[in-house]
Amino acid sequence: MQDRKDESTGPNNWLADYIDAWWRFLASVKLSVVLLLCLAALSIIGTVVPQNLTGQEYVRIYGLFWTQMIVVLDLDNMYQSWWFRALLLLLVVNIVICSVDRLQTSWKTIFVRHPKFDLAAFRKRQRRTEFDVDGSAAALQQPFERLVGKSFRYRKVEPTDGGYAITAEKGRWTRLGVYAVHLSVILMLLGGLIGSRFGFEGFVAIPEGDTADTIQLHGSGQRLKLPFAIRCDAFAVEFYEGTRRPKVYRSQLTIIEDGREVLQQEIEVNHPLYHQRIGIFQSSYGRADDRARPAVAPAAPSTEVALTFRSEASGMVYTRTAAIGQPIDIPENLGRLVLERYEAEADFRGMDLGPAYIATLTPVEGAPQAVILPMDYPKFDAMRRGEVVITVEGRGAEPQQERYYTGLQITYDPGVVVVYAGFVMMIVGCWVAFFMSHQRVVVEVTQRGKQCRVMVVGSANKNKSGMQDTTARMADRLADLANGREA
Repeated sequence: MQDRKDESTGPNNWLADYIDAWWRFLASVKLSVVLLLCLAALSIIGTVVPQNLTGQEYVRIYGLFWTQMIVVLDLDNMYQSWWFRALLLLLVVNIVICSVDRLQTSWKTIFVRHPKFDLAAFRKRQRRTEFDVDGSAAALQQPFERLVGKSFRYRKVEPTDGGYAITAEKGRWTRLGVYAVHLSVILMLLGGLIGSRFGFEGFVAIPEGDTADTIQLHGSGQRLKLPFAIRCDAFAVEFYEGTRRPKVYRSQLTIIEDGREVLQQEIEVNHPLYHQRIGIFQSSYGRADDRARPAVAPAAPSTEVALTFRSEASGMVYTRTAAIGQPIDIPENLGRLVLERYEAEADFRGMDLGPAYIATLTPVEGAPQAVILPMDYPKFDAMRRGEVVITVEGRGAEPQQERYYTGLQITYDPGVVVVYAGFVMMIVGCWVAFFMSHQRVVVEVTQRGKQCRVMVVGSANKNKSGMQDTTARMADRLADLANGREA
């Protein structure tokens, strides 16, 4: 007895128990729920916390302490962090082991060559159809078997006391639908992991006529050399009438490999170019000399400018000529205006207003106000909601006469094909899992004197009411066949 105890507690059994405990943990549905809740919560955090900003921007938004926490926890680039990928990988392992663990039970049902039918259990079912017909049970066997075979691919005749039973089934493979859904989730998660690990996303600005083969990666700021060069042959932008708001902008690009032009294509927003599975998207644009030109121009394009003043109280409109640095009095005692300077690219809360005058408005009562007067947005000053609305007469230079650069977003995601395959498999798996079923039917014929008692009963793992209708229709057809009313 002592020897048996020592053998049962040996190292091999301890290792088996350890593996079994880990298997039960990884096969737990509770683990799946916890992982999904964690990923959902982290996705919310990743939406609330802006991703891939600079350290200065995080300090400005959250302060120094919380910025340090964000950087330490990789919340500034959460979807590329090692711990987020580890959670996705753990979810993949959990789904695989759950599927394997449950497939062991379904395997004998799905892939058995000769399925077994528990006739006693079928006879006890309440919802079954029974009827009597005249004639011999043996004479009905072949016609009944042919009729059942029209709806069920697998069928078998089993002898019983006083007769026989025709057992048939179809759709065993439909039990794999849920595993197809599991596999689709695994493919999508693996596709995301592959894309985050081996893909990249970056930006490049190319002036018209120039060529670039290096991009700046988002997040890290590192530079990456592409396997080809991109040349911007031309750039065009169309504006809404009377404004500098872009209506559409497009780039004519040429792909160059080893000094040879291999592809030319025009791109615009939502119409990218793909080469070597690398996507080139139209992202932004700007003036080609913006990076070398100061934000504030040293002087106005002309010495004088015509201004209009509309009084909100009376509705009257007045026109006056103003020069930079010279104050002018506004009619109706609405205050005094001084043009301070001219800016070729005026900025308002991050929005490029184009050429504009910056002025100081001093009301009769109240503190002086800084006023922006864009040349291309005549109604802009109305947003100030003051007693007077000021507008610059005339427009700046036409944008078509300027040289632009095109801003391109470059992306490469090798996992996107795997993700698409997962989506297709999920659709197919959901269709099989929800709209198809494993159906079984038993037609038992028992000889009772000169008559035969026929019992028709069926079962299905899904859509049981539909299966009842199927067996009822089959019973009607068998009765008609036995009575000579069906060929």
